[in-house]
Amino acid sequence: MRLAMVAAGLVAVLAGAASAQGWVTPARGTATRAALMDAIRPHAEWMLGAPVEFVVNELRLSGDRAFAMLEAQRPGGSVIDVLQTPMVERGEFDPYIADTPHIEVLYVKSGDTWVALHWAIGATDVWYAWEPLCAPFRALIPEVCPY
Repeated sequence: MRLAMVAAGLVAVLAGAASAQGWVTPARGTATRAALMDAIRPHAEWMLGAPVEFVVNELRLSGDRAFAMLEAQRPGGSVIDVLQTPMVERGEFDPYIADTPHIEVLYVKSGDTWVALHWAIGATDVWYAWEPLCAPFRALIPEVCPY
């Protein structure tokens, strides 16, 4: 019982810290989390080939904006061989610069629909640390947009 109380207290502290940062993390199994993943999925499948599922490394939500850091994989956890993807076959991606299908996404909500507004697969820099993107997304990524 005492362990459960300590765990509940820790969860409350962590949730409070996230809220103090100006964002929350949509929980697994929620409609919001599913909608965010569904918004990036067509882009990921066009670039990486279908089907794609995501491992969520970071997911932040504040009002009608969201930010995600994801790893794309095949259903069941199979690794995606970047060399064997449509984006490489079409000449749209240099696999010798980045060889992992990690994805960063900046989302906006339009009506009831989440839209993947800006995204990158295999980026080797922090492309979203650009003032025109920082201005509307600062609350979600204060560590790269401090001012």
